Amino acid sequence: MAQVTCLHIFQYSGWSTKFWAFKMMQFAHPHLQQIDGLEFYKLMGSGKDFGFNPLPDWSTYALLSVWENETKANTFFDSSELFQRYKNKCSDITCHYMTCIKTHGYWSKKQPFQEVELDPNSNKKIGVITRATIKKRHLLRFWKYVPTSTYALKNNPNLLYTKGIGEVPIVQMATFSIWKNMEAIKEFAYKGKHHREAIQMTKKYNWYKEEMFSRFEIYKTKSLLME
Repeated sequence: MAQVTCLHIFQYSGWSTKFWAFKMMQFAHPHLQQIDGLEFYKLMGSGKDFGFNPLPDWSTYALLSVWENETKANTFFDSSELFQRYKNKCSDITCHYMTCIKTHGYWSKKQPFQEVELDPNSNKKIGVITRATIKKRHLLRFWKYVPTSTYALKNNPNLLYTKGIGEVPIVQMATFSIWKNMEAIKEFAYKGKHHREAIQMTKKYNWYKEEMFSRFEIYKTKSLLME
């Protein structure tokens, strides 16, 4: 069975559960580090509004997990006491099951994703994760440029979802986006003026200490509290 990457988006509605989620950014690690079949994971908070945003969204957190196979993933999601606590605290949980079709770069000095060849006839949704650790000397320049770099995403009919996520606010940031299909990604990447400018700016200023760009085919999405 092939490697599977899961991205959970946790929603919290009350201040007590939001505070619990914030605490679990620290206290969940000892449990997650011992899970059979879990090859890589990241607990992340999120930013407000659209795309990258340095202001935190206390109602939304994310868990990225890379599993040896889907069986190991589902065993944890279905039977883990830790994950049941997340279910009990959340107002909603959405999980995207994904297979990696393209990746480059590193995350915490690791390359966690195993690429598989995309079926050329596939028309499934595509998930994209971009992640970077920003050099401290470039923080001001980077955040001043962010509104310009995200301009092309707004009102894009092929963009179905986007959220800024990350491990450490301001410094370690990521985005997760869902696109209609691979053709939509190609159109944005190769024809989008603002996207090309963002790539040029990145090369010019070299403002990332570490970066990763990964594409995934989303083969299943579940709302866990609706089951």
